[in-house]
Amino acid sequence: MTTYTERQRLKYTPAQLFDLIVDVERYPDFMPWIVDSRVRRRDDRTMNTELTVGAGPLRKRFSTIAVLDRPHRVDITSRDSMFERFEMHWVLQPTAEGETNVEYRLDFKFSSRVLQMLMTAAFARQAAATVSAFRRRARDLYAPR
Repeated sequence: MTTYTERQRLKYTPAQLFDLIVDVERYPDFMPWIVDSRVRRRDDRTMNTELTVGAGPLRKRFSTIAVLDRPHRVDITSRDSMFERFEMHWVLQPTAEGETNVEYRLDFKFSSRVLQMLMTAAFARQAAATVSAFRRRARDLYAPR
């Protein structure tokens, strides 16, 4: 299993960042490895999505289930056959200064040992780039003009 964790302090509110995280349909606009994204079902506490990731001609679609605790936390899992384990967690903690401490954690293990060996480095790079992509998106949407 591979685990990646990133912590950052961002100058946006937990509610603003939560809204970015759950705005799945907009992912292709700011995350280059997300080719397509759709919400299949959503209510106040859960969201089922379908994401297509890819680079060049390679594409892979998988589904996720997110448990939503607005504006504090988003816990995402996938039962897709591609993964033996897939868990993604966003924890958003407000600071006294009106900013947010963000913790992003991704735990994954591919079902195939070969796929695990081939994809772990790329997946880890994408995980690192995810927080950066959300930070840029927040700046684009919420920073004063």
